[in-house]
Amino acid sequence: MAWWKEIEVYREQMMECLTELCSIESVLDESTAGPAAPFGKGIAQALEVMLQLGEKEGFITKNLDGYAGHVEYGQGEEIVGVLAHLDVVPAGDGWTSPPFEPEIREGKFYARGAQDDKGPAMAAFFALKLVKDLGLPLHRRVRLILGTDEESRWRDMDHYFQHEPMPELAFTPDGDFPIIHAEKGLVDLTLSGPVDKVSQLEEGQWKLARLEAGQRANMVPDLAAARLEGEEDVFGLKEAFQDYLITHQIRGYAEEADDHLKLIVEGKAHHGSEPDQGVNAACQLARFLGQLHLDEAGARYVSLINDCLDGGWFGEKLEIAQEDDRVGRLTVNPGVFRYEPGEGQYLELNIRYPIAADMETIRRKVEEKLDSYGLSITDVDHKPGHYVEPDHPLIQTLRKVYEEQTGESGEPIAIGGATYARALRPGVVFGPLFPGHLERAHQKDEFIDVEQLMQAAALYAQAIYELANRGKND
Repeated sequence: MAWWKEIEVYREQMMECLTELCSIESVLDESTAGPAAPFGKGIAQALEVMLQLGEKEGFITKNLDGYAGHVEYGQGEEIVGVLAHLDVVPAGDGWTSPPFEPEIREGKFYARGAQDDKGPAMAAFFALKLVKDLGLPLHRRVRLILGTDEESRWRDMDHYFQHEPMPELAFTPDGDFPIIHAEKGLVDLTLSGPVDKVSQLEEGQWKLARLEAGQRANMVPDLAAARLEGEEDVFGLKEAFQDYLITHQIRGYAEEADDHLKLIVEGKAHHGSEPDQGVNAACQLARFLGQLHLDEAGARYVSLINDCLDGGWFGEKLEIAQEDDRVGRLTVNPGVFRYEPGEGQYLELNIRYPIAADMETIRRKVEEKLDSYGLSITDVDHKPGHYVEPDHPLIQTLRKVYEEQTGESGEPIAIGGATYARALRPGVVFGPLFPGHLERAHQKDEFIDVEQLMQAAALYAQAIYELANRGKND
């Protein structure tokens, strides 16, 4: 069957539905949480839109208390699962077009969630619709499972699988083609500590009155701001900051007042699994602040950034560096920074480690290293590493589909990202990004190539059909 030609019929409808879905700001917002909306109104709305679409197209649908839902088709005791998520990370600033007003420009669909993961979720939906519309026989039921807390704590999957069975075979369209079968372990560490108010400054000293950067642990901060107070030469400090920006080719600016100066630095956002590929704005700002005569507590927080984090993307500065031959090197992304005298100091680290590494050892070493800076670990969110053997029937089936449609090798690969695959037993990642195409998840101007999305949908349709009938005639 020419799956590509068959899926092409749905192009216009798919883009219309994706535009509606990506217009919803489905960012975690617990301030608007309530019954049937545990993660906020925006996320609940996105889930409802997808389930209503499923009902309209004649599928069986189910909403599990707003935590997750599914769209189901077919008969049989066993289940094939396709697991996607509808929540997105905060948009941030600097977009060419508004992040929740989708646009197609030069063959690319721009919106927050276009690539991660609303676009792939919609491609999987229309792949299932194609199988249904063609009347293809299925030996197993197929469920498109729709999660809502993937970008945070995966509470959606905890709830879903407490009430629903685990699929026998499953994949998530939330990464790269051909197949991702190995993922690093992931631990988010939240650290905090007290900071006393500054009562008096020495001559020539500045008070670090505030420093803040970042919105999520799994995003490289692209904006950082610091407020400096004191009776010294504000204009001279502003000039020194401007010289620093020019010398190091950093984007930023200063806002001057009589008794304080606000410094703003712009970096480059990137997914937290590759902190070396972004530009951490907090670290850029701390390099300048480290040159100043700051109050003792402020200087200590800045030293923490400079001595333990900046440039230590592979754990060298925290003395936790390690690697293996399955998933590669450990990475550290310092994603959230908060500092204010009288209020406290705060830091969120996103650490991704090799499968064989011991998370408790990593946690202990980080806490020991940062204890002298007045920080202690107050929260730990951990997801163990994930690995599926390359000869598993799930991988062999998806590899066959990929190689038949693309003519390219379907050799499985490993990543540092954390996907829903590790919520499945077994589970792997199958697209949507093809080799050589840009990763735009968690960045401004996120997009997905429309042709590539249609090709992914064709692959998903065949994958659903093959997995649902695997072993039927064996």
